[in-house]
Amino acid sequence: MIHRLQELVWGPWMLAVLLGMGIYLTAGSRFFQIRRFRLWWGETGGRLWKGEGKEKRKGEKGGISSFQTACTALAATIGTGNIAGVATALTAGGPGAIFWMWVSAAIGMMTAYGEAYLGVRYRKREKGRWLAGPMVCLESRLGLPAAGLIYSFLCVMASLGMGSMVQANALSQTASYSFLIPPLFCGIVVTALVGMVAAGGENRIAAVSGFLMPAASGIYMAFSLIVIFSCWDRVPSVLAGVFRSAFEPAAAAGGSAGYVLSRSLRYGMARGVFSNEAGLGTLAILHGAADEGTAQSQGMWAMFEVFFDTIVVCTLTALVILLTVGPEGGEGYDGAALAALCFSRRLGPAGEYLVSGAMILFAFATMAAWSYMGKQAFHHLLSRTSVPERLGGRIYMVFFLNAVFLGSLARLDMVWELSDLWNGLMAVPNLAALFLLRKEIIKNIP
Repeated sequence: MIHRLQELVWGPWMLAVLLGMGIYLTAGSRFFQIRRFRLWWGETGGRLWKGEGKEKRKGEKGGISSFQTACTALAATIGTGNIAGVATALTAGGPGAIFWMWVSAAIGMMTAYGEAYLGVRYRKREKGRWLAGPMVCLESRLGLPAAGLIYSFLCVMASLGMGSMVQANALSQTASYSFLIPPLFCGIVVTALVGMVAAGGENRIAAVSGFLMPAASGIYMAFSLIVIFSCWDRVPSVLAGVFRSAFEPAAAAGGSAGYVLSRSLRYGMARGVFSNEAGLGTLAILHGAADEGTAQSQGMWAMFEVFFDTIVVCTLTALVILLTVGPEGGEGYDGAALAALCFSRRLGPAGEYLVSGAMILFAFATMAAWSYMGKQAFHHLLSRTSVPERLGGRIYMVFFLNAVFLGSLARLDMVWELSDLWNGLMAVPNLAALFLLRKEIIKNIP
């Protein structure tokens, strides 16, 4: 039943809508992500490269800088989608799925810009903190409170799926495979640590993300590049296989070529959106919490996050797997365990442990970031009730932490399909807001 619903939600219509929105914004902006690369890169990754952009605004106490916001957004996106999700896409959709992940990222960069722009443009201040996201835009800008409530509900469910259960599942699987830690013990410890970080609110989550993400990303990228360069002579043939699988599946699939092509596109697009979250509206919630920068600058940070998440990190994971074992040579392994197996084959136990440690940090940071996004959506759900905000926050955290614990023990396939289902449903009201405000977005692109 769940599998059928997942296939229905992620059918051709969803891919068409996601692609259509991104293509419209790309064409309307005259390919801003390519044409103005120097501009948006200079405002985002270029600043980080020069060591700039990490400071908070002068005079701000307890505020969240653009760097911390970006790290929190990357914490929410870089994780199981980049490692376990890529492995799953390769085994289920073939090498061509990676090409469609690239397509989803290139187009999704403009979708992400639009989301973040609207999130900052129409956010509102309540009790000393920002409340932002598609639910706020749908209600205050478009006068569609019912649509805002629907999005909030779906966001809460997504936080309990991909934001907690999927991350905990991959973390537990990695810890069990590489460090022989029992899933039950892992679930108890991780649930407690996530609860401690989430209890500190957005400032503590941003501080933890700002510390964990650069370290984990640096470790993962360094070891990925070592594996890739050790197989450098096979990189051209692997890349050729990716394009061949994406456009000419008949040679590999025989009479079922059309079916394999559809799986390649569907899994590539689904995992791409799962990884970078462009089209889901979650980036608007996170960037709305930033205490500095304009709506345009936060939109460019969102573009950078999609680029770094999918074009850089997902590609590294895909090349490591394809160069090491191939899409079907994982000896029955899948997800995070398959990725760990690949690193151990080329780098030995040390490589496996370090990369598995980075994976655990990714998953943990993702859970912390999603606890904030889900809590924001839950507060919006309860805004028309008499439930006190503090009590509502505690109720949500009980659900979230239980999902973290249960995710540590759940089956991988069921967790992934549920997460894909909520992802797809959550995209619908967000894409509706983007469509209704598409001209305003394009008008305010630099």
